[in-house]
Amino acid sequence: MNFKDQLAYRFKQLNQAEKLILVNVACFVMPLFIRTVFYLFNIPSGVFVGWFELSADWGDLIFKPWTILTYSFMHSGFFHLFWNMYLLYFTSRLFLNIFPARTFFNVYFLGVILGGVTFLISYSIFPAFQNSSPIMVGASAGVMATFIFIANYSPDFEVRLIFFNVKLRYLAIAFILLDIIQIPYGNAGGHLAHLGGAALGYFYFLRLNQGTDIGLPLEELSNRLLNLFKKQSNLKTVYKNKSNAVSKKKESNEDLDQKKIDAILDKISKSGYDSLSQKEKDFLFRAGKNN
Repeated sequence: MNFKDQLAYRFKQLNQAEKLILVNVACFVMPLFIRTVFYLFNIPSGVFVGWFELSADWGDLIFKPWTILTYSFMHSGFFHLFWNMYLLYFTSRLFLNIFPARTFFNVYFLGVILGGVTFLISYSIFPAFQNSSPIMVGASAGVMATFIFIANYSPDFEVRLIFFNVKLRYLAIAFILLDIIQIPYGNAGGHLAHLGGAALGYFYFLRLNQGTDIGLPLEELSNRLLNLFKKQSNLKTVYKNKSNAVSKKKESNEDLDQKKIDAILDKISKSGYDSLSQKEKDFLFRAGKNN
């Protein structure tokens, strides 16, 4: 197996959140090399990066609408990237043990979008930001959305912080309060975007708890956009009875698995994640991996 095949194999072994982290790392490293090329040819690096950063100017958004998403893949420095990806990795481990990957992505990217919108609106309405038009980068709004979502779903789940354990509910409250009190001391737009992402995570949890998945429209739109780039085949597929029987059997097994997942989720909502047996936790972990 050559080096390229090894990379492809290892990439396939990653779960969906780990692949997202890898994409973020790649989007941080690649511009570093591009800036070197631009420097050698005496070209301002902002010419390239500016196409992906989110500006507080609504006019820029009209001409570059993709920046409402692409800003989340750009980071201002190594530690900015590191802490975002660290929290995303930690959150995804909890999230994907309970929910499918599509829910994780819906919460994450809706958090990115609402964080960006919060940033834009804040610089339009608050007098403190008049006559300023900064730019914003970073995945923090999406990370905050996923963290607040899972913190509301399993508020009593405890994590180890150096010398003591702390429940997710208190960690979530601390994050939100820190963002609020840090607004006057720099990176105001970033902290406001975090709050927008947090609001999305909380609202998504409430609506899903009521039986409504608000991420479905975004999921359908992304699927349609992806289908535009898929090569259409002119071949007609004929299914025999045997394959139909296999398909029906597979669907039946999936229905049984989903019923078991629903029963475990009900148990978590009533008694918390810690009330699960090891067998139930293992089943949820495998289900998260498969999704």
